[in-house]
Amino acid sequence: MTSATVTIPDRSPPNMERRVEGVRAVIPSREDLIEAVRSYHPNADAKRLGIAYDFAKKHHGEQLRKSGDPYYSHPVKVAMLLAHIKLDECTIMAGLLHDTVEDCDVSLDEIESLFGNDVAELVDGVTKLGKLDYKSEKSKQAENFQKFILATVHDIRVLLVKLADRLHNMRTLHFIPKEESRLRIARETMEIYAPLARRVGLYQVASELEDLAFFHVNAPARDSIIQKLEELTSENADDLERIRFAIKQVVAEQGIEARIKGRRKQPYSIWRKLEKKSISFRDVADIFAFRIIVERVDECYQLLGAFHTVWACLPDRFRDFISVPKPNGYASLHTTVRASGNRLVELQIRTEAMDDTAEHGVAAHWTYKNSEYGFDLESSKAAGLDPGANLRAFGELLADGAEPDEFLEHAKLEMFREHVFVFTPKGRLIILPGGAMPLDFAYAVHTAVGDTCDGVKINGVVRTLRTPLNNGDVVEILRRDESRPVIGWEALTVTGRARSAIRRLIRGREQAEFIRLGRTLMDRDLRRAGLDPFEIDLPRIATRADFDSAEALAEAIGRGRYDTSDFIRTAFPGHEPPAAGAKDRTVLDDEYASQIVAGEDLTPGITLHLGECCHPIPGDRIIGLREPEKGLVIHTIFCNRVADFEDRPDLWVDLRWNELSKQGVVAIGRISVRAVNKRGVMASQCSAVAQAGGNITRVETGERTSDFLQLIFDIEVEDLRHLEQIKAALRALAVVESVERLEEVQT
Repeated sequence: MTSATVTIPDRSPPNMERRVEGVRAVIPSREDLIEAVRSYHPNADAKRLGIAYDFAKKHHGEQLRKSGDPYYSHPVKVAMLLAHIKLDECTIMAGLLHDTVEDCDVSLDEIESLFGNDVAELVDGVTKLGKLDYKSEKSKQAENFQKFILATVHDIRVLLVKLADRLHNMRTLHFIPKEESRLRIARETMEIYAPLARRVGLYQVASELEDLAFFHVNAPARDSIIQKLEELTSENADDLERIRFAIKQVVAEQGIEARIKGRRKQPYSIWRKLEKKSISFRDVADIFAFRIIVERVDECYQLLGAFHTVWACLPDRFRDFISVPKPNGYASLHTTVRASGNRLVELQIRTEAMDDTAEHGVAAHWTYKNSEYGFDLESSKAAGLDPGANLRAFGELLADGAEPDEFLEHAKLEMFREHVFVFTPKGRLIILPGGAMPLDFAYAVHTAVGDTCDGVKINGVVRTLRTPLNNGDVVEILRRDESRPVIGWEALTVTGRARSAIRRLIRGREQAEFIRLGRTLMDRDLRRAGLDPFEIDLPRIATRADFDSAEALAEAIGRGRYDTSDFIRTAFPGHEPPAAGAKDRTVLDDEYASQIVAGEDLTPGITLHLGECCHPIPGDRIIGLREPEKGLVIHTIFCNRVADFEDRPDLWVDLRWNELSKQGVVAIGRISVRAVNKRGVMASQCSAVAQAGGNITRVETGERTSDFLQLIFDIEVEDLRHLEQIKAALRALAVVESVERLEEVQT
């Protein structure tokens, strides 16, 4: 059998596996694998490695991959990836065997008897839970991730095998024919696996995963960024060469031996900055960077002083990750300087040991100790990386009893954020995600401190609990006697640990809200299907659907664990709900706001009003203000209108979006785009919005000159993240200078 011809786009990621018609991919032989392992581990047991290789090849038998290659090529290439980062032989064998239990007629007992308990446990940790009966794909992903994190916290090698597995699958993802499947896998890679790789310092693996996923999720944006990068590199080639020469001169004048490496920012990293910050492509300060690698720590600081003497630095762009390493062990000095040609360039100064950790993270600490080759925990901790501690935040989410879907949501947030470094009054360092607030700090210190938090002092001054923490802050939590959640806690926390612990406190009260929400969803969807909610016997339907009570059924629907379409089929056998894909869309207005916004002090049935000054959309952090002549008005928490009432907390009502806000709501976001005034500029922007899943409802022309044009768009979006993705897609266009969200929206 020959594999089909596959056309690969010109801008495909460099490691994507290609096929020529009639030619299969080259599969490393057992001798190739053994040689690769013995190149760094001469005492590796070649016989066991060979047996594991043959076992995988035999049991995968005639199975084929979507590319047409023999299936056993996948575990062999996973094992080679693990050998490339110099892991121990048990991990290599787990890479070879990781799919045999799931996809072949092989038991864990058989793996254990042939290869030992260590290998069997690793294989078990990596094996998927595909045979369990889940109510939804979302629940399946959440349950899988929860089990995977438990196994990873127990043994970091589980994560490394899974990352190698995912990396090879991403390299061959283009062979999967269904676009929907490719997008699902690529998004999961972006949201879970690449951030996990960064969390343990595997930056090269993370970057490749992101680039491969970006190719499938948003190829036009990736192509646009690559084109801009190539243009910018060409424009600045002479400046960059002069800067490299000047760096060499400074290093030589200091009498220091150093290696100098150039680095260009990856397309997906640029996309993330465009998505998070209101800046244009050319305003990304660290597109170009030079890494200066020396032998000793004191030489790092010596060179830093020399570079700051030669070039002006940007104070807000200086980071000392040597004195305070990142949680994944990354250590380096980062400074952005204005160098030759007024070019902003980032300098990264580090030692050889730091560079090894920066390149390979936790994988840099597999060495010989007492004649045994394996993970050296002491070496890892000395480099600032303790894998167990680094993944402990996820374990704490589990300890607080987070539901699988909730756990997955918070874990994603936890992985994506940058970090802020703050201190207790006694000098203990607490590392938190960027944007963290005092309540996050309280729960990071101890759950009991968070449960009894009543206020905060920052640097000795009493501040509100909505004050974001900054690097170097000294934070003192003011406590009360009783344990109860802070009102408005969702707007006052960003960490999964804090939110999960608070949810544990209010689980009972929350349960009642989910029951109410579930009943609302049942009534709504029954009426949409042309059915009468009063015609059903809810307790009987709950029993038929395997729930203990009507309340349990309503709660499951409210929490999203049971689809209303399944409920309707159970209640009215033979009745088919509208086909999947005909997604209900409800436009967010004042009337609907009262159904999707919740708060402790809300009167049932009260009409809410969306603030015209900031026009909040799902995902915004919100608060209510009792305003004269208007009633209760919803504002974003950072709205200027809220600041005007800073001294009137009696007018505030803490609000949050409830689960119904995730059920097909369409909100209007208004953005202003400043672009080059040329033919076709509006068409390219409209196309970018459409490709990002937005629907333009109104376009207005603002300021216009011979060079630039301002366009104002009203766009239907699902939530704040959707709006940010659309803004990033526009910023990636070559003709766009800036994109801003406007406050006032015409309705």
